[in-house]
Amino acid sequence: MGDTLGSRAVLGFLVPNFNTVVEPELATLRPDGVTNQTARFAIDAEVLDNVSAAASAVAACGPAALGVGLSTESLPGGLEFLEQAGRDVGAAVGLPVYTASHATQAALRALGARTVAVVTPFDDASNRHVREALEANDFEVAGITGLACPSIETIGRTPIAEIENAFRWVERSGADAIAHIGTGLPTLGLVERLESELGTPIVSCNAALYWQCLRESGIDDSIRGFGRLLEEF
Repeated sequence: MGDTLGSRAVLGFLVPNFNTVVEPELATLRPDGVTNQTARFAIDAEVLDNVSAAASAVAACGPAALGVGLSTESLPGGLEFLEQAGRDVGAAVGLPVYTASHATQAALRALGARTVAVVTPFDDASNRHVREALEANDFEVAGITGLACPSIETIGRTPIAEIENAFRWVERSGADAIAHIGTGLPTLGLVERLESELGTPIVSCNAALYWQCLRESGIDDSIRGFGRLLEEF
């Protein structure tokens, strides 16, 4: 059920406490009659308890769905861990839960992409796990480049020129689509321009998360200015 400002839908989002990118990017995408309500959680030894507490807090707003602004492909078994955590949290609060990792793959399938190029903020060791996670879900990874950010806190400070160059470099692989994985890397504002320049659809993981939360909540607005996914699907 919505409210006066969120007459069409109230959406809840859970964001890592250090992440300065997810919340403003999702706010940029918000259509009329939809509001975003955000709770933050720490990533530490108690991460599952932290996520559960954040979910309970934002569930009090009565959202139609919860989105988790977290990409875990860079960790061994990260997708499976995130999927199980989403199921557990959803069962506890009685809400559908969507994650940036799984939304990215759903978006790639919606675009008809089988061969994927990937941009991440991670180093080569983490990118091997990203590749394995995508290949395990029937995507062929044509190329992958990581910006090797020195810490998770510094990802959101990456210069835009470096991010653009990473997309241009990986596009040479000739993939069906380019996926950005790593919710702390600011890419949303680049998508439409780079799609036009490169001629390849781009899936930003934060855009994919919002797209899935909207569509699964019955909001089918065409959102322009941020690439094909949100405008056409």
